[in-house]
Amino acid sequence: MITSSISEAAQLLKQGQVLAYPTEAVWGLGCDPFNEQAFQDILELKHRPVEKGVILLAGHLDQVEHLLQSLNADLRQQVIASWSNRLPTERATTWLLPVDQYIPTWIKGQHPLVAVRVTMHPLCMQLCQQFGGFIVSTSANPAGLTPAHSLEDAQGYFDNKLNYLEGALGLSREPSRILNALTGEVVRA
Repeated sequence: MITSSISEAAQLLKQGQVLAYPTEAVWGLGCDPFNEQAFQDILELKHRPVEKGVILLAGHLDQVEHLLQSLNADLRQQVIASWSNRLPTERATTWLLPVDQYIPTWIKGQHPLVAVRVTMHPLCMQLCQQFGGFIVSTSANPAGLTPAHSLEDAQGYFDNKLNYLEGALGLSREPSRILNALTGEVVRA
């Protein structure tokens, strides 16, 4: 199913459905991160091993505030600034953050940290708002293939196996960079 309604897309997520949607730079696949079956459906669609983990996408800082509590004040400010003080054309930043008791083990895979991004993409912000929290975000493509850059690309990969939220990509040319908040290591440049 294809929809242009953000509230309808959020309802699909709440019902345990997988949704393809445009993000800052590429199309993503999302689901309710607390619904293990929906998460398994994404892994199956992508042919992705659970050990790799996925990104959690939030529409507002308060949706991930609990994951920032263990960071020192300077680091916490650096993370927040990277999410809020960038131009729409700049590359988004995903941070690897300490896991708390609220993050399902399947989300982080074999990693001790969880990948989190607060988006500035208007459609994604509204989707997270309507859903009521963060959602899974992983590129819309089978493992090893180029991420989808359009609704048509996503449909070419997944046909009618999932739902689609129509919308435009953001203005970034590249998927988010990934940084380890604890070590400063660049995981994806």
